[in-house]
Amino acid sequence: MVTTTITGQIRKIALEILEEKSEGISYSELGRAILGKNAKFNTNTINGATWDLDVQFPDKVYKPVRGVYRLLKFKEDIATQPDEPMIRTKFQKAIKIKEEDFYKPFADWLVKGVGECTKAIELGGNIFRDKWGTPDVIGVRESKRSDIIQFPTEIVTAEIKIDSNGLITAFGQACAYKIFAHKSYIVVPNNSQIEDITRLDTLCRQFGIGLILFNTKDAESPDFEIKTRAVNHEPDMFFVNKNLRYIEDKLFK
Repeated sequence: MVTTTITGQIRKIALEILEEKSEGISYSELGRAILGKNAKFNTNTINGATWDLDVQFPDKVYKPVRGVYRLLKFKEDIATQPDEPMIRTKFQKAIKIKEEDFYKPFADWLVKGVGECTKAIELGGNIFRDKWGTPDVIGVRESKRSDIIQFPTEIVTAEIKIDSNGLITAFGQACAYKIFAHKSYIVVPNNSQIEDITRLDTLCRQFGIGLILFNTKDAESPDFEIKTRAVNHEPDMFFVNKNLRYIEDKLFK
């Protein structure tokens, strides 16, 4: 590969970065990484040199999804995440983290972190006695008496997964919850494959579902981060009342 030109130098660095990213890297992140290697490069020149890496190096680079580059040699080398992440205490004793450990932290974050709800509680299990499932967290957003403009009550749901193998299931459940919720979120590991996150992000935008990324290794500091905000829509009031009847006392008192 010719590296005497600026374009050649940029592409060489791009391939070196891809060698370090077995999971792949997005176009924008690759540009920033290249600039980090050599701040003298012009941003437009970097963009022009890297936008078609898969075309320039078809025997080395491919796009697992739109806007993401990965080396072909990593195509089949996709690590799966454990069902239950492990952490160690200062005594080096392994502790299993469960999904339930993140229910309350996320409920608190919905209220105090992003203000999506005025109250949120942890659920899980089969409280709604419905084969379509019960969300892990459910919240309500109500007007305050002091608000000049009063707005309708909104219901917010969330499905949390600590296993990256359950992302498709999480998306399906979040879609099902929209029948009785104004906003529906899926909360998934931030160390999921970039290909999976990109697909989820695209699907969530199309279906109006919110996407949250978080650190599955620390239930005390999960660092919830909004990737895609949920879009408010009108649920079916029959199912709203049917399901909330089971948790009325917990959610509204």
